[in-house]
Amino acid sequence: MTERKPPGVDFESWVDRQIRDAEAREDFARLPGAGKPLPHDMEAPYDEMWWVKRKLAREGYSVLPPTLALRKEAEDALEAAYAAPSERVVRRILTEINVKIRDMMYKPPPGPPLGKKPYDVEDVVRQWRERRAAADGPEPGDA
Repeated sequence: MTERKPPGVDFESWVDRQIRDAEAREDFARLPGAGKPLPHDMEAPYDEMWWVKRKLAREGYSVLPPTLALRKEAEDALEAAYAAPSERVVRRILTEINVKIRDMMYKPPPGPPLGKKPYDVEDVVRQWRERRAAADGPEPGDA
């Protein structure tokens, strides 16, 4: 639709004509999701920003304030460290998240306070060893 509305033509009539012409060319039939209803949760109250939120989620953007997103990332990093296959990986995971936590601690918070401090790498490595030993069970010959 590159043409402009001609002078003296009622705007509604011009728009209706544009839509009729596009329908005749079947421009609407080839759109993604054509013929499918828009997804909507009937239990949830109407949210006029539903499409923005869905687009952000589809593109991988976070709608959380940076401090809350980092809090979640830190908790995920700790779980990943506990599940790591080696001590070297535990140290790498914690070192990377600690850099982000320290950066956030020394900047004015853009949202709610972070509420996290850097992890004690040696303490988490000790806990990782204990969890790994408990999961492996007693060594053969231990009684």
